[in-house]
Amino acid sequence: MNRHLSSLFGVVLSLLMTCADAQNFTNRKEGVWLAKDFRFHTGEVMPELKVGYTTLGDPANEAVVILHGTTGTGTGMLNPAFGGELFGPGQALDASKYFVILPDAIGTGRSSKPSDGLRAKFPRYNYDDMVNAQFRLLTEGLNVKHVRLILGNSMGGMQVWLWGMTHPEFMDVMVPMASMPSEMSGRNWMMRRLIIDSIRNDPEWMGGNYTTQPRSWQFSSVFYATATSGGHQALQRLAPTREKADQLLDQRLKAAFPGDANDHLYQWDSSRDYNPLAHLEKIKATVLAINSADDERNPPELGVMDKVLKRIPNSRLLLIPASDQTAGHGTTGQAKWWKSEVEALLKTAPRMTR
Repeated sequence: MNRHLSSLFGVVLSLLMTCADAQNFTNRKEGVWLAKDFRFHTGEVMPELKVGYTTLGDPANEAVVILHGTTGTGTGMLNPAFGGELFGPGQALDASKYFVILPDAIGTGRSSKPSDGLRAKFPRYNYDDMVNAQFRLLTEGLNVKHVRLILGNSMGGMQVWLWGMTHPEFMDVMVPMASMPSEMSGRNWMMRRLIIDSIRNDPEWMGGNYTTQPRSWQFSSVFYATATSGGHQALQRLAPTREKADQLLDQRLKAAFPGDANDHLYQWDSSRDYNPLAHLEKIKATVLAINSADDERNPPELGVMDKVLKRIPNSRLLLIPASDQTAGHGTTGQAKWWKSEVEALLKTAPRMTR
C-alpha cells in the first residue's frame, strides 16, 4: 500500500510524516526535474512534465529505487515503519552505502497533476507513463545508468513488474510487493471503479471544476480502504465490538483529508489497463516478489503467483503469514516483515553485465 493510500491512514499518515521529517537520513535532498516534451501513451505531449523526487546518500554509490503506492509520495516512504527500518546506519538499504532514489509518480507529490490547473483536462495517464517518467528522471535527470535494486509497494509493486519488462537490463534485482503481474480485474478493479464512479457521479464534482472538494471523495476512499486493506484479524483486534467499530469508522470519516479529488480519481483510474502477463519472459533481473497471505487486493488463493513465477527464471515468492499483527494489503508497508530477506538477497544476487 505505500503508506498513504487513502483516509484509512489519514491521521496516521500525518503522524508518520512528522516522524519521518525528524529522522536523520544521510544526505537527504528533494527536488523537481522537468521532463521536456513528455509524450503520454495517449499521444498527448506536455512541454514540461514535473517529476518530483527525494534522494538519500551519495550519487557515487550504487543506486536503489523505491516506488510508492497509489496517492502516495516518495518522501512518504521515509516513515518509521518503512524507511525507518531500511535506510539507517547498518540497515538493509543503508543510505551511507546506497544512493536511494524515491520518485513521485505522475499525478501526486511534486510531480505534475490535475490540481496544478488542468483539472479534468489533464492527460489520462497510466502506469506506463509513470514508468516512462521515472526512467527519464533516472537517466536524464540524475544521470543513473543502472541500479542495483528497484523495489515498489502496491502501485509501486505493479510498476516494478513493468520496469522489468520495459528496461530488463536496467536493474539487478526486482522486489515487487503487494502486487501481482496480472490484468487489473476482480474485486481489485471493481472497488477502484467504485471510487472513480462515486466521484464522477457526484453533482459536487461538477465535471472536475468544483470549488470545494466533493464529499463523495472522502467517503468512497474510506470505504475502499476499509474493504481492501487492514487485514481481517487486525481489524477485528482494533474493533472487537460494534461500538468500537463505529468509533473507528467515525474517526476515519471525520479525519482531516488532505489532497484533491481529481488527483485521487486520476491515480486510481491509472491502473485501468495494467496487464503485464504477456511480457513476463522479458524479465532478466533476480525477482523476489513479496505479498501477504491476508492481502485483500491480491489474495494468494487465486493462484496467480504460482503460475507467473514459473515463467520467470531466478524468481521466488515471499508470502508473509497472516496474523492479528499484520495489516492485509498494508502489511508490506511495514519493512520489519521482509527487510532481512531483501538484505540477504542483495548480498547474493548476481550483477548484470554492463
